[in-house]
Amino acid sequence: MSDEDDENEFFDAPEIITMPENLGHKRTGSNISGASSDISLDEQYKHQLEETKKEKRTKIPYKPNYSLNLWSIMKNCIGKELSKIPMPVNFNEPLSMLQRLTEDLEYHELLDRAAKCENSLEQLCYVAAFTVSSYSTTVSRTSKPFNPLLGETFELDRLEENGFRSICEQVSHHPPAAAHHAESKNGWTLRQEIKITSKFRGKYLSIMPLGTIHCIFKETGHHYTWKKVTTTVHNIIVGKLWIDQSGEIDIINHKTGDKCNLKFVPYSYFSRDVARKVTGEVTDPSGKVHFILLGTWDEKMDCFKVQPVAGENGGDARQRSCEAEESRVMLWKRNPLPKNAEYMYYFSELALTLNAWEAGTAPTDSRLRPDQRLMENGRWDEANAEKQRLEEKQRLSRKKREAEAVKATEDGTPYDPYKALWFKREKDPITKELTHTYRGGYWECKEKQEWTACPDIF
Repeated sequence: MSDEDDENEFFDAPEIITMPENLGHKRTGSNISGASSDISLDEQYKHQLEETKKEKRTKIPYKPNYSLNLWSIMKNCIGKELSKIPMPVNFNEPLSMLQRLTEDLEYHELLDRAAKCENSLEQLCYVAAFTVSSYSTTVSRTSKPFNPLLGETFELDRLEENGFRSICEQVSHHPPAAAHHAESKNGWTLRQEIKITSKFRGKYLSIMPLGTIHCIFKETGHHYTWKKVTTTVHNIIVGKLWIDQSGEIDIINHKTGDKCNLKFVPYSYFSRDVARKVTGEVTDPSGKVHFILLGTWDEKMDCFKVQPVAGENGGDARQRSCEAEESRVMLWKRNPLPKNAEYMYYFSELALTLNAWEAGTAPTDSRLRPDQRLMENGRWDEANAEKQRLEEKQRLSRKKREAEAVKATEDGTPYDPYKALWFKREKDPITKELTHTYRGGYWECKEKQEWTACPDIF
């Protein structure tokens, strides 16, 4: 969700952001333990740099105990597109949307396993489990990620440890859109462009990610696509916040015509069914079911092979999945959360490492974003002031681009609107959508430390 826009200044955003004390924030004496508020950011960077790259960090400063009157801000937002409402960092977690998008790769080994499958229908089962696994991190994550600035990037280089590396870039500001490209030496490529739209409905908040995810396996040329389901945050006004996922996902193999339909069952207080349930069917091009998938999006996914048995009329009848217990295969199980995760925004082991400072990244990398770093270190008042500065800087850049566009149209010179640096906008041959695909060059520039083309966004 993006946080700012010129047209929104009637919401008195600067007052919300710069005077958080007026909104009832109280800081207790023990809140800042571990927040390193006395150490300068530069010193912290140096300290983090001294830690070897191999040793991933296992904790971050505990979340300060700020209270916030949610309703005082949210009552102005009912029915509105939340990407246009300025929000203080008090609603955030210390990660950007680009880092959250990278978290989709937490269970990358499912794609490694899928790449080794000789049977395309079995491969589809693992791709489906990977699709579901990306929601497991959301179950307790009720804070929102930082909305990336236009041109912000995030890289994750796990080539040595896990065989893949990933690059994300914020390619559009309104509507907010991020492009992501990940490649693995284990034979798969994952790419997506995700636009987030959100609406506050009073009691709950709906988050609708738009855009297609592509997964391509090099050896077979199998090309899968799917879209994300709707995320709902409940009890915005009263009670404990909780998150649900609901909707259907169709994963299609465009080479073979195989398909998997996944159903995310919305939670119902009156249902005896297991909460967060996901069911699925893997079918061949003729519509015949070969595998049944069953599980929950926060815990695990199992797969059952469908055995045809003789029907009453001599034909084949489908055996029910619960009767095929001996064919059960556990495709995916969620990793346990780290110790004391409840004090660290319920981050997974991967999430705890994402904002750890690394040498050599692009100057636009989310790890270098100052308001996010201040917030991670428990210095929320300073983070809010810094966030306002960055948003104002972004606003001025946009006004400058708009003025250049007007001038260009007046004197007839061709004018190029904003273009992403590492991704190019083109029509996807499979989905026919206009989408941003990786143009290449990022890792080569990192190798040479040649970042002159990067915009100054921080």
